[in-house]
Amino acid sequence: MSVSVERSAADQATAGCHPADHATTGCPTADRTTAGRAPGAVRLRPLGVVDAVPYRAFRLAALRETPSAFTSSHAEEAGKPLSATLDRLAAAEAGPGALIGAFDGAGELVGTAGLKVPRRSQERHKGTLYGMAVARGAGGRGIGRALVREVLRTAARDGGLRQVLLTVSEGNERALRLYTACGFEVWGREPQAVVVDGLAVAKLHMVCLLDAEPAGEEPRAFTTAPDGGPPATVP
Repeated sequence: MSVSVERSAADQATAGCHPADHATTGCPTADRTTAGRAPGAVRLRPLGVVDAVPYRAFRLAALRETPSAFTSSHAEEAGKPLSATLDRLAAAEAGPGALIGAFDGAGELVGTAGLKVPRRSQERHKGTLYGMAVARGAGGRGIGRALVREVLRTAARDGGLRQVLLTVSEGNERALRLYTACGFEVWGREPQAVVVDGLAVAKLHMVCLLDAEPAGEEPRAFTTAPDGGPPATVP
């Protein structure tokens, strides 16, 4: 399964991105300098252990550029060995859930978004969208929206999930608009959810009920390949 893209933003990133760590989803801001450019082919596919090196670099760039979007810090993650990234990707690859990567025409990782699913039976009905990030250089091409929708499609295919949760930094209006357009709604606010360099940042909690997720048209640049089929590409 794979998808071809064009980008849109949510709290997106700079030099690399802005993922939302664990249960915290903050996406990078759109790079207006790329708006209006003709999109190149971008493909979405699940990440696995073979992607450990580029994924680690991408994530560290996001943590460095937008620390308030994550619960983990750049210093903490940079101090971990590559084996920690391998474990993270192996868990995502094994499921339930998935970690989706967006790759540009040159094969460079330019976006990520994941779906984490609890294993405890009484929480098995709800997933969490995490690690949302898009590279600044990939701005204005619909990648953010495509990643969010791919996560929701993954959740719908799971069969046991009823809703998907996420959190976004308060004041990140671009991210809020993106998630709202994809079917999420705010249900709560956590004051002082993270403290970065002494500054407290609140998080908005959002939920998307899967039976209420709007179908909405995908940007023309996206095509999902059938399960087991070759990656879909769109020029």
